[in-house]
Order: sequence, then C-alpha cells, then structure tokens
Amino acid sequence: GGLLIDGLGDGIWLESSDSSIGAAEINLTAFGILQASRVRISKTEYISCPSCGRTLFDLQETTAKIRQRTDHLKGLKIGIMGCIVNGPGEMADADFGYVGTGVGKITLYKGKEVVKRNVPSEKAVDELIELIKEHGRWSEPVI
Repeated sequence: GGLLIDGLGDGIWLESSDSSIGAAEINLTAFGILQASRVRISKTEYISCPSCGRTLFDLQETTAKIRQRTDHLKGLKIGIMGCIVNGPGEMADADFGYVGTGVGKITLYKGKEVVKRNVPSEKAVDELIELIKEHGRWSEPVI
C-alpha cells in the first residue's frame, strides 16, 4: 500500500494458490487496497468513532442502517459519530456527517458546516439521505 500512496503505482495484481479463496474475494481485497490508498475510489467510505460512554445511541446499529441505504454512493465519505465532543473533528474531511448531540437528538453536517440541529434520531437517517439528495450527491441504487 505504501508504494501506491506515494504514487509509485496505479494498480495491483493479487492471486492465491489457496483454491478455497475465490476470484470475488480476491477482487474485493484488491479494490479495498486501492480504495484505502486513494488510487481508485469504487465505494462509499465511512468514518466512525469506536464509541464511548458519551455515545447516546446505538452507534453500530445506526452505522449499519446508514451503510445499507448509502453503500452504492461511489466516492462519498460519510462520518457517523457518537458525540459532539470529538465527532466533528474526527469526521472533518467527510462530505456529510451524522453526530449524536443528546438523548434522541442528531446534528447533520455538510462538510464541516452544521446544516440541521436536534433532528429526532428516528428521522435522522432519512434526513441524512435528503441532505445528500439536496446537494446533488445521490444516485438511485442499481438493482
């Protein structure tokens, strides 16, 4: 990965002598390495905190819901943070952000800018999708 990050390559070739590892798994690994090294962006990127005592919602469940609805948005970076203390800084380079700010309350971001405060958590994922649509970054999933 280091050579790719330094710009000394633009692709990789992976193969395995283990017949139990299929081509699909090898391709997923290769594209994951290219995505991580920023050589080829082929999927949505998520930034999420590890969660702590300040997190006032189920971070893992919420992240799964957001991923389920947005994983087709190639090249989009979404931050999902548990609290207002470190969340905005940790997701500073995200295109959109979802930050817990109180019991049952979420703040939504476009980049570093707050665009919606005190969104009820039960409506926040839908509001995030609407925000992505409002800024022209939404595309319908291919079925």
